[in-house]
Amino acid sequence: MMKTIIVGIGNPILGDDGVGIHVLRELVPKTLDQDIVLEEAFTGGMNLLDIMIGYDRAILIDAVENPDDPPGKTYTMDALQMTSSHSTNPHDTSFPEALEVARKMGQKNIPSEIHLVGINIRAQYDFKDRLSDEVFRAVPEAVKKVMDLL
Repeated sequence: MMKTIIVGIGNPILGDDGVGIHVLRELVPKTLDQDIVLEEAFTGGMNLLDIMIGYDRAILIDAVENPDDPPGKTYTMDALQMTSSHSTNPHDTSFPEALEVARKMGQKNIPSEIHLVGINIRAQYDFKDRLSDEVFRAVPEAVKKVMDLL
């Protein structure tokens, strides 16, 4: 059996940016009988990579911003194939950059499978602890996409 971690990423007090945390919390009762670690992450880049070290498979759940698609659209991607992303921390690197640095440094404990379940949002600059209606309605679909990856 693969050692798996599911990481919900985001800031739950920045509205839709926290959708990864909301999806992760919905997964708790669905994964209790499985050998899966659930982790909330409020960071990206190198810090996110540190959370995943030692696992065979990682599933990341995060907000994405694609202005060409409507808010609430969900995506599933192979995160190992991602070539760009934005780090919200100006003192950190993006996730693809962190992976590249880890590989160059000879890190051998990076998961061989890293999937991203993304939920499209519009840029969030207001403090609020709930999701927009469009993004809230996408949570069950994102949960299903995560479960399909297990």
